[in-house]
Amino acid sequence: MAVKTKPIASQIKRIMIVDDHPMMREGLRGTIRGEPDLEICCEAEDAKQAIEALKNSTPDLVLMDITLPGKSGLELLKDIRVTHPNLPVLVLSMHDESLYAERALRAGAGGYITKQQSPAELLSAIRKVMSGQTYVSRQLSEKILKLYSGRQVATTSPLEMLTDREFEVFHLIGEGKTTAQIAPHLHLSPKTVAVHYANIRRKLKLETYSDLIRFAVRMQESQNLAH
Repeated sequence: MAVKTKPIASQIKRIMIVDDHPMMREGLRGTIRGEPDLEICCEAEDAKQAIEALKNSTPDLVLMDITLPGKSGLELLKDIRVTHPNLPVLVLSMHDESLYAERALRAGAGGYITKQQSPAELLSAIRKVMSGQTYVSRQLSEKILKLYSGRQVATTSPLEMLTDREFEVFHLIGEGKTTAQIAPHLHLSPKTVAVHYANIRRKLKLETYSDLIRFAVRMQESQNLAH
């Protein structure tokens, strides 16, 4: 019977967790703690803490949420690509893959996995991204392959004009959330959310806030029907 040997220290991969929910971080710690070849080296609640942590730690992978207080996860991802261009990043999000995955991959993520996936699938994604591969779901992988093979025509959505934070606000509008709900969810002031509303409306050429709400809801429903 083969005996499992404990990996030597140099073989253990270090992971940095970036998530503003303590319970989520605790769950991730529990999942990773049981793996002999993985360990948590540091944690952060927001983008600012993450950047500071990277000055004092050398993770082999960043496991990060896409919705963070202050600067969004997508913006943090772009910052990491500038300061640590070779550091693998796996995005772990509650948001539907069809809405955020491609945007995250373009920003430099090595993979995108939803929080609905099993711990075993998460560990598989972590190891795949750390090895230099890309992790996405089978559905998104097929969509990307069809685009590159010419079997599916690429379409440009007006939503591509939105910044990452504006895109988050737009998505929450589509879910039926009000300014009073969006502000604490994104850790923004109601005034800042109102500014995002105005910018989104201008970029999408929508005349009224009611037009914006209807359009966001319609886009959300179309995504739900696609799944």
